[in-house]
Amino acid sequence: MPPIPGSGLAKGLAVTLRTMTKKTVTAQYPDVQPELPPRSRGVIGLFEENCTVCMLCARECPDWCIYIDSHKETMPAAVPGGRERSRNVLDRFAIDFALCMYCGICIEVCPFDALFWSPEFEYAETDIHDLTHERDKLREWMWTVPEPPALDPGAEEPKEIAAARKTAEKLEAQRAQEAEQAKEAAQPSQQAQEEGEE
Repeated sequence: MPPIPGSGLAKGLAVTLRTMTKKTVTAQYPDVQPELPPRSRGVIGLFEENCTVCMLCARECPDWCIYIDSHKETMPAAVPGGRERSRNVLDRFAIDFALCMYCGICIEVCPFDALFWSPEFEYAETDIHDLTHERDKLREWMWTVPEPPALDPGAEEPKEIAAARKTAEKLEAQRAQEAEQAKEAAQPSQQAQEEGEE
């Protein structure tokens, strides 16, 4: 049987009429901020105090969008007769977000927790050169990094905390043993004094 002329138009208008009566779910973006998932990848923040200029992030970056410059400083000896030490001092840390593909490898490989994901995503620029964020700008993004989520109650204790607790218990046992030995060493001298007084 051939289709009735205008049936497709009637079906389309029926869909339009049905959706006209429903409430819209469109969020008007500039006025209403979106609710982002907890681990959103927006921009990368730099915690400069933790950076040791090990260059791992720059070497592992597949896009080569991280630029790091540093120099060495000689630190005086901590004790007399000790030797001087040298340390790296960060001069420049920049990320070109025009090149970055937000893979997060730099954050994963950083052994000193100097890089973090921030959920901020509103950093569009009119000039592409302004998308290269220097360390001052990266430091500003650091304050937008959310607190890490709490551990699950049934999760295993982190290795770092277990190791720290074990070390603290060893030190406490060692101090108790030293105190006991000092107490035992003090007892014979007290007995000798008492005998001398008699």
